[in-house]
Parts: sequence; C-alpha cells; structure tokens
Amino acid sequence: MAWPAVARAQQQTMPMIGFLSSRSPEDSKLHLDGFLRGLGAFGYIDGKTAKIEYRWANGHYDQLRKLAGELTALHPAILVAAGGAPSARAAKSVTTSIPITFVAGDSVSEGIVTSLNQPGANITGVDLMSGELTGKRLGLLAQLLPAGTLLVF
Repeated sequence: MAWPAVARAQQQTMPMIGFLSSRSPEDSKLHLDGFLRGLGAFGYIDGKTAKIEYRWANGHYDQLRKLAGELTALHPAILVAAGGAPSARAAKSVTTSIPITFVAGDSVSEGIVTSLNQPGANITGVDLMSGELTGKRLGLLAQLLPAGTLLVF
C-alpha cells in the first residue's frame, strides 16, 4: 500500500523552460532548431525530459513585458530571452529571481548587464559585439602577429 506513495514521492518533475522571443516562430526557426539541439545535447528534450513554454511577440515589442510576465507566472526553472536586447530587457524587468539567459549585440550599452565579467543579478548570456571586448580582441591579434605587422581594417 505504501509503495505507490513512495514511488510518486521519488518521481522528478520535469523542469519547465520559459522561452521569450521578440520574433515569430517562422523568423526564429534556425535559431530555435539550434537551441533545441543544444538542450538535447544535455538531455533536455521538450515533452520528454523538459517542458518548454513559448511566447512570441511577432515583432510587437510593446508586448514583450506582458509575455515575459506570463512566463514568470508559470515559475520556470530558467527564462530564455531570444530575439535580442528587447527580449532580454523585458525578461529582466519582470523577475529578479528566475535565472535569465540571453543573446544580444552589446549587452552593456543596451543596459542588460552592468559589465561582462560581472553581469549582476539573475541574468547572463552571450554578448556578440561588445565594445568592451574590442580592445582585448585587437590586443590578442597583435600578440599573434609578428612584430611590426600592419593591421588594416
């Protein structure tokens, strides 16, 4: 009689991932496919080992904060802000406790994080074109080239 209760108590609940995008599913197909492959590489398969709740703004940036609020109300394990800085800012504006991950162009100047080495709060991500890194990239390139090599951009 006690066995079914013990078995139920030991069952793991599926983690829920909130996915917020400023774009449409059609515009995001390639990126979404890559995201799902990446999750799969770590054993997270939508509908089997994880549940993904999607919210798409379809280019209506004014809807992002509302959609982010809908996702946070579901208490996801993590909130993925796809589609650039507008999605990341919307996600950041509605929660200080749910971890947020993002991809953006220049997250420091966009006001998403305070700095790259210490993003702060509950948010982290990939910064594709950070101005903070330009000098470091140039310095690394200069170290790799023979002395006196002219760099032309």
